[in-house]
Amino acid sequence: MSETSTPGHSRRLTKAYKLSIAGVATLGAAALALSIVPAGADEATTAVVAAPVAWSKVVDGAQTQAVQQHLTVQQVVADQQAKVAKVAKDAKDAAKAKAEADAKKDREQKAAASRSANRAPVFANNLDGWIKEALSIMKKEGIPGTYAGIHRNVMRESSGNPRAINNWDINAQNGIPSMGLLQVIKPTFATYHVKGTKFDQYDPVANIVAACNYAADRYGSMDNVNSAY
Repeated sequence: MSETSTPGHSRRLTKAYKLSIAGVATLGAAALALSIVPAGADEATTAVVAAPVAWSKVVDGAQTQAVQQHLTVQQVVADQQAKVAKVAKDAKDAAKAKAEADAKKDREQKAAASRSANRAPVFANNLDGWIKEALSIMKKEGIPGTYAGIHRNVMRESSGNPRAINNWDINAQNGIPSMGLLQVIKPTFATYHVKGTKFDQYDPVANIVAACNYAADRYGSMDNVNSAY
């Protein structure tokens, strides 16, 4: 087949070429119009031409804002974590300080108890020692009485003999004889016995304390007793 074109075919190609050239020219003009802003162009034209640049700035600004927001969130989280860590540390330090204070207090109490035990008086096993020991117990219990008042009544009642017993008075006749340093009968001793002393009428300290407790209740104090009571 021959490559020679017919006149009609040649006209069609020529028209197509023309259209193509016109399109290219139009696109080129548009590109030129967007790239070069002529002097005296109005604001609308300038805005259209500048639009790509403005869009780029908006995008960059949004990215910057997103980064800033992300950093702000990270800072808030870091601050919260620091606060939580500080609270935990403070609680741990407070617990440690309390434990140390409690341990110190316990040591001090034990040391004080030890010193007190070491200072506990040792009373002689005689009338003087019995009266003094009885007075120390009476002081703790709030029972009034003095050394002189107790000693005076002891000497009158038993002459200082802790095993003394009255077998001839009315109490003896009733089967409840008076016993001990201050001649106390069993019902009176049982009623006025002071806890911490022996429950024994013949025990000198228990006898003195019970008798003084009874005298305080009936006479105000053993010091006020000057005869049989």
